[in-house]
Amino acid sequence: MNLLEIKNLTKNFGGLTAVSNLSFQLNKGEILGLIGPNGAGKTTAFNLITGFIKPTSGKIFFENKNITNNNTHSIVKKGIARTFQIVKPFRNLTVLENVILGVFLKVSNRLVATKEAFNILEKVNLTKKANSYASDLTLGEQKRLEIARCLGTKPKVLFLDEPMGGLNPSEIDNACNLVKKLKDTGISIILVEHHMKAIMKISDKVIVLQHGIKIAEDVPEKITKNKTVIKAYLGGELL
Repeated sequence: MNLLEIKNLTKNFGGLTAVSNLSFQLNKGEILGLIGPNGAGKTTAFNLITGFIKPTSGKIFFENKNITNNNTHSIVKKGIARTFQIVKPFRNLTVLENVILGVFLKVSNRLVATKEAFNILEKVNLTKKANSYASDLTLGEQKRLEIARCLGTKPKVLFLDEPMGGLNPSEIDNACNLVKKLKDTGISIILVEHHMKAIMKISDKVIVLQHGIKIAEDVPEKITKNKTVIKAYLGGELL
């Protein structure tokens, strides 16, 4: 089932075109990897689709409804949530309180919200940290808290912006397992990540951007052997 459809999405910043005529579809229960060199337009694409910036042209459809130019609050309520490259928890609140704030988007009862928040913390393996302040978490734990806050809004599509950045190999493995577990619950995921082995391992398909232009879209096995992708991305072997 086609859940999200992007049609000819373009964003100009003065004379710079950060994203150019980007089109793709995300199906229900799919993990889509979005890769490319630094400055390729990946985060700009995230910002456009999630309402943080407005497109110069193009359309965004979610569940066959046009959400182009909708504000971020409206988009989150519809079922699209995102994390950020740099984690942004409420550092002076506890881990549990951080997640409860996300749950409050659709739940007004405090007791119900607290119960849901605990269930979410169990999913991301942060139950033991529930009463710790967000500022006291490790980077890996803060990355999981970012995801937990998103899960509190009950997303149908989750945008993950470098969830494995700065993590050690063990933490990367755990992050991969978490992303796959979220997929198994029915959440569709779009993932920006620089850890190529990880993104190729968990993605159903991969899109490659260069200078804001989509240069390839295929299953991971074919992307890793695509000569255009290898040349554009690394100038050598992709993996």
